[in-house]
Amino acid sequence: MADTVLVIACGALVREITELKDAYGWDHLQLKCIDAKLHMQPALIPGRVRDMIRKYKNDFDEIFVAYADCGTTGELDKVLDEEGVERLPGAHCYQFFVGADRFAQLSDEEPGTFYLTDFLARHFDQFVTRPLKFETHPELKEMYFGNYRRLVFISQQVDEELLAYARDVAAKLDLEFEHVHVGYGELEHDLKQVAERAHVS
Repeated sequence: MADTVLVIACGALVREITELKDAYGWDHLQLKCIDAKLHMQPALIPGRVRDMIRKYKNDFDEIFVAYADCGTTGELDKVLDEEGVERLPGAHCYQFFVGADRFAQLSDEEPGTFYLTDFLARHFDQFVTRPLKFETHPELKEMYFGNYRRLVFISQQVDEELLAYARDVAAKLDLEFEHVHVGYGELEHDLKQVAERAHVS
């Protein structure tokens, strides 16, 4: 049987990782998630990931962390180096979904770009509008988004409803809208490598 692999993932990636597991039949991969709301407190992410690694490291042949740096300013990598665990590439999910080269191109085209994924388009009010109190303090929208010029929706699924949500977010923020469909990007590539190197004994 294949070696067992634990994927410790940001909650924002649950849907995508589950879809990949089902599509490829990765029954030997198990998924444990950390609340996506920790992105509002990224300094807490490394400690939470360390706790989960240590809790489960004796139960699996390998552990892989489905996070980018995600605002931890290198602290997550320090934890992973200490624990001997790999993670997804890049600074954030926008980069590993779209790919480093394409992301650099998008950033060079318009440095003032705000990015959405499927998850953030679906949960924009929960993760942005309400925490930043735009509904009761609309003047804060200019404070937080005044330097942005464009919104790029980096989509994982072909979903007209999500596309409409993303367009609506761009309209609310008074930003130009661009849609780039990328699928699962480097998330799929890296998880596939992890799944396939779990050898069959």
